Amino acid sequence: MARTIFEVTGKDAAHFLQGLVTNDLEKMGDGLLYAALLTPQGKYVADFFLFRREGTIFLDVASDLAETLLKRLNMYKLRSDVTIAESGLKLRRGTGEAPEGAMADPRHAALGWRLYGAEEGDDGTDFEALRVAHCIPASGIELTPDTFILEAGFERLGGVDFRKGCYVGQEVTARMKHKTELRKGLVTVEVDGTAPVGEEITADGKPAGTLFSQAGGKAIAYLRFNRAEGEMRAGEARVTRAE
Repeated sequence: MARTIFEVTGKDAAHFLQGLVTNDLEKMGDGLLYAALLTPQGKYVADFFLFRREGTIFLDVASDLAETLLKRLNMYKLRSDVTIAESGLKLRRGTGEAPEGAMADPRHAALGWRLYGAEEGDDGTDFEALRVAHCIPASGIELTPDTFILEAGFERLGGVDFRKGCYVGQEVTARMKHKTELRKGLVTVEVDGTAPVGEEITADGKPAGTLFSQAGGKAIAYLRFNRAEGEMRAGEARVTRAE
């Protein structure tokens, strides 16, 4: 769960981020905004949460992506009046009664709240099981440099806005939304047995996708929808699409 929380300051901070990320900062309000940074080819670089506190924008990203994201943001900064630095804030999260100052996770109501302050940790919730049950992708597992965010469910998760105008990777993302039908993507499946993350899923002996995170007899899978029917296999495990 290691997270790095950056603070983005300077008079151009909001305008700078608005031109880069997949979501509309105007929707941030007093809560969390889920968004991503893409390559110009529309592929995933990093996903993160944004929030505003006392006029400063904060960015919460997985720590193993923090250096990559910081380098990419600084590459785009040019002469903008923007400074990006670690804030020193830490993350607590839970699904019980939300403490004062906590904000709802915008991806799904079941994921509870996130609180930024001096303490870190969680309330003992099995977030991995919740993530799998609700098909919430994670960086480094389901989200990789080859990922197109619409195939990863970002529209369902509220992580992309199709009205905000230009951002990096916007043209490819908009084309996938408006001019094509998604033929592949992440879904929740039922799993009878076990198989390692990254195991190929087959249907009638033909490649049908890849098995990812697993918990409680369910898993997140990347499937080719035209082949993902009936019983499938992932190694020795039986796989079927969840209802």
